[in-house]
Amino acid sequence: MKTYDRPKMDIPKTLFERMMDGAAIGAFVWIVAYLVSAWGILPAEIPAHFNGAGEVNRWGSKWELVMLPIIAGLLWIGMTLLEKYPEKHNYMVELNEHNIEFQYRNSRMMLNVLKNLVVLVFVYLSYQITQVATGEEISLGIGFLPVFLVLMFAPMIIFMIRSFRNR
Repeated sequence: MKTYDRPKMDIPKTLFERMMDGAAIGAFVWIVAYLVSAWGILPAEIPAHFNGAGEVNRWGSKWELVMLPIIAGLLWIGMTLLEKYPEKHNYMVELNEHNIEFQYRNSRMMLNVLKNLVVLVFVYLSYQITQVATGEEISLGIGFLPVFLVLMFAPMIIFMIRSFRNR
């Protein structure tokens, strides 16, 4: 089925998707409030980059910290818009009348999970950067990078397997 032949379907969000959205929005609001309240105690220079071991390898202006919530918010909005148009997504299996609703829902749910995990990672990074900047922590920790990679790739793999199983 070609992209231009795909039907538009109104498939309501699942409880899981609404809960993920709520968690990400709640965390986003919390980190913005936290950053506003912590702004006065932040030094002029804060950690701006970390190496693979989670150690600071670049310091920058505390204004760079403002970019994390902005990027997270823009990504969340953009991916939410993409969720609304599953007929425009790329699929690894041939769509037909028997699998199209499942494939749409699966693709939309994958985007939902990824967008919300990205926001939660940005919230965690914003929090950890303030902790390192104020001397409460010394680094992100060596476990950050492997956990981040698993959080990004595991959902993609899981949803791809689901897609193939339900073709």
